Amino acid sequence: MGDRYEERTSRFDGAIVWTLGVPEGAVHPVLPDGCMDLLWIGGRLLVAGPDTRAATPSAPAGGQCVGIRFAPGTAPALLGVPAHELRDRRVGLADLWPGERVRVLTEQLAEAPDPAAALENIALRRAAESTPPDPLMRYVADRLGAGRSVADTAHRAGLGTRQLHRRSLAAFGYGPKTLARVLRLQRALALARSGTPYAEAAVEAGCTDQAHLAREMRDLAGTTLTAHLGPVRRIMAGGADPPGRP
Repeated sequence: MGDRYEERTSRFDGAIVWTLGVPEGAVHPVLPDGCMDLLWIGGRLLVAGPDTRAATPSAPAGGQCVGIRFAPGTAPALLGVPAHELRDRRVGLADLWPGERVRVLTEQLAEAPDPAAALENIALRRAAESTPPDPLMRYVADRLGAGRSVADTAHRAGLGTRQLHRRSLAAFGYGPKTLARVLRLQRALALARSGTPYAEAAVEAGCTDQAHLAREMRDLAGTTLTAHLGPVRRIMAGGADPPGRP
């Protein structure tokens, strides 16, 4: 039996609420996507920082993971910490917020009939108390996500190269060039999952050719297109339910 993954659009602007049932012995690597997540796993509240490489989250065998995935640039204001401090890290929420508050939230989640909805409510309450995300960085993420160049994005945002890099570190966890590569890879993978041939997906996403996409896949994901998408292609051919992605 494969992973059981479900997601829905959150009431938190730009976020996705997801749940993942993890069969015993399953390994579920997560590829870089420019996002940060608030997680409820094994009775703990955790934060997943922005990744620069594939990560394999720790999850209880046969258990369930619940998370809210924030759009690039939106989580730092909510969490109260620059994104680059959490790059390639998974940390306890108690390391970022007062311990007593996290203890109360943990008890609430443990008793909640719907942990996903409870986790979403935590994010919404926190957002009401926090400074809104930097709208200019949301604009930057949207343009890079649409395939615009870093130079054009900086110009349109009215920022110099150094300014954009500094603000990107705080908002996304890495510079705009890395974010552009990560988002381009995700565009290519989305196209490939939908059945677009690899070569066409590569060019449509903004890569030079399929070889360029293969190098990006190896550098950012540590695997190959065939190894990562082979199960999805086989499922599409056979009509079974596709695996999810947290």
